[in-house]
Amino acid sequence: MDVDQDVVMDGTADAPSIQSANGYSEPTSKSGGSSLETPNGHSADSSAEGTSSKSGEPGYPERFRRKGILPTGCCYDDRMKLHANADFGPNPHHPEDPSRIEVIMRIFKKHGLLFTGTDAELIDVINNRPTSYMWRIPAREATEEEIRTVHRVEHFNWVKALSTKTTHELRDISAMMDQGRESLYVGSMTYEASLISAGGAIETCKAVVTGTVKNAFAVIRPPGHHAEYDQPMGFCLFNNVPIAAKVCQKEYPDICRRVMILDWDVHHGNGIQNMFYEDPNILYISLHVYKNGDFYPGKPDNPMIPDGGMEQCGAGNGLGKNINIAWHDQGMGDGEYMAAFQKIVMPIGHEFNPDLVIISAGFDAAAGDELGACFVSPACYAHMTHMLMSLAGGKVAVCLEGGYNLIAISKSALAVAQTLMGEPPPQMQIPRISKEASKVLAKVQAYQAPYWECMRPGIIDVTEMTKNDSSRLHDVIRSSQKEKLSKYGMLPLYIQRDIIFRSFENQVLVTKGVQSAKKLLLIVHDPPELHGQPDPLDNSLEPHNSWVSDGVAKYIDWACNNDFGVIDINVPHYITRTDDTEHFTPRMDEKTLQMHLQELMCYIWDNYLQLYDGADEIYLMGVGNAYLGIKVLLINRINFVDGSLRPVKSDVDEDLSSWYKDNSQVYVANDHACWSDPDLTRKVMKRRFGNAIRSEVNGLAPMMDRHFKDVLRFIAEQARKLHGGETTEDEGNRRG
Repeated sequence: MDVDQDVVMDGTADAPSIQSANGYSEPTSKSGGSSLETPNGHSADSSAEGTSSKSGEPGYPERFRRKGILPTGCCYDDRMKLHANADFGPNPHHPEDPSRIEVIMRIFKKHGLLFTGTDAELIDVINNRPTSYMWRIPAREATEEEIRTVHRVEHFNWVKALSTKTTHELRDISAMMDQGRESLYVGSMTYEASLISAGGAIETCKAVVTGTVKNAFAVIRPPGHHAEYDQPMGFCLFNNVPIAAKVCQKEYPDICRRVMILDWDVHHGNGIQNMFYEDPNILYISLHVYKNGDFYPGKPDNPMIPDGGMEQCGAGNGLGKNINIAWHDQGMGDGEYMAAFQKIVMPIGHEFNPDLVIISAGFDAAAGDELGACFVSPACYAHMTHMLMSLAGGKVAVCLEGGYNLIAISKSALAVAQTLMGEPPPQMQIPRISKEASKVLAKVQAYQAPYWECMRPGIIDVTEMTKNDSSRLHDVIRSSQKEKLSKYGMLPLYIQRDIIFRSFENQVLVTKGVQSAKKLLLIVHDPPELHGQPDPLDNSLEPHNSWVSDGVAKYIDWACNNDFGVIDINVPHYITRTDDTEHFTPRMDEKTLQMHLQELMCYIWDNYLQLYDGADEIYLMGVGNAYLGIKVLLINRINFVDGSLRPVKSDVDEDLSSWYKDNSQVYVANDHACWSDPDLTRKVMKRRFGNAIRSEVNGLAPMMDRHFKDVLRFIAEQARKLHGGETTEDEGNRRG
């Protein structure tokens, strides 16, 4: 393949002289160094302008180096492709394919990042525009001492022993380990390739730390971030990035004390996390799909070992130095990743102020990767790289991790490399972030707020608030409602149900004598709406700049003045727990809301409404998402909707759906999606969701105010039909 002959520009005019078959010179020593070497072994550093100190051959011009104009480095060695699966079954292909690194180097060449010209052109480039191409960083085998900075000797010896095993033994090992959480294959050259991969990461980071290059990209494999200190897993043998970080800290303690590792691989880097979980000088930030611990690598067998959950913040001296941006699901894209960088990664990165940034660059979150199933574009990778280049004086080392779609990985790596070389990131349209992803970022911020000043604005310490006898505003508002409604003699109804009694404490209010009222209005509604105008300078919110909109009060007032018995049900947006210490409590999802409402409404029906013999007319009024309660009590109903519309069906009563269409009034917000979506509009016209009426306004409180008289007319009309004898016996039974 033509990529085998590609040479990253390395400061020499006679590249073919002592060059290996893959276009890269053999390493001169296993310990290596951070200087750039030419293929004939000479250093690219020179004591005289434009010459090598050893041979007089061209080196990196000192006038550029003195001005701080440095090239971008690139580390690659064809020998890393020798790590291959020894288990040659009927389908030998494996996602961690040797060609992953080959396609990256090929696209680098195609887009002019690697020099491929003549010797004469090379001299001109070196003397006049040496940063036009990537400069080669020689790969080498890592030493046992370097590997053991993060791995146990038993683990090193296990990997080393692979080189002495027979093909049959290697196949057995692969068949046994290439499943479950271990997910690993091995071959006869796995040990050697793993040493070169780790050594390449070391040399790449050392070249960046010492200022030999301004930044660099290590195109290496096998990847490393899943490998634990005592075992391989997830396609990984040695954990390349931690090894490189520890070696740099050890060899350059004065200029490389704090290291930030940013891992944007779609899978959590469990190995990196666990190696540095108590280290105060290594900041590890991982953006990965978590799916409540169901996405690879999942939860460890040992429950004492932390997983990739966002609540895992480090331990001991390393508390706060572990940050997991754990996405709730696959399908994340540019909007989510850019928001994560702007809200979490970069603020914390600047506050940490690292001496070196290492990117564990897996590209399996890229659009097109089947394993990751996310949608991050090459442009987004470029922008994330560009933001990270503002840290550590621009000292950024990129080390390849995962990424298994060859087209996606090559295009994404190209975008990163071009950005490292100084090209501005391409213009991009950032999509809106999903609501669930926004909640994830809010939770991450809350978990990290105790450890980072930049994370504290807008975060409430709930535990401290509880100690100070503080109350949630939700409870304060309901207490105020309860006091106002006491003028009608309304009292709280205790809900004797184990699961929901805490959530609905003081949330169900009834008028005195409701059991004997001839007419009954049951209102199921969302909590009052809150409105506030924050201070433009510090974003603080003062009580005098905040308002509560309660559209239900006037309906209760009318009902009580017209001899109605009233049951008022305020449906909270959250579930009250005994350990109420979450910094941010999201709203209940619809499934949970429906479950709680069903239990509540059935309880009220079975224990109260069904026993009220005096009620001739019962009206059910639903407001907001709480109108899910109408699925339980289907009598006369008036509903205001600004959320999801829901059809009413029954497996028991076939006539229920048609009856609901004739005996319902559903006011829908003017900007609701059902008016713009042709499919939904067609269903609305067929009255699939009841008698839907488009309101002229938006928001629950404005709608309830605007249609107050319309509702009264609807109730009067229903009462007239009932008392005028215009209803069938069956319909009358439904209302009674």
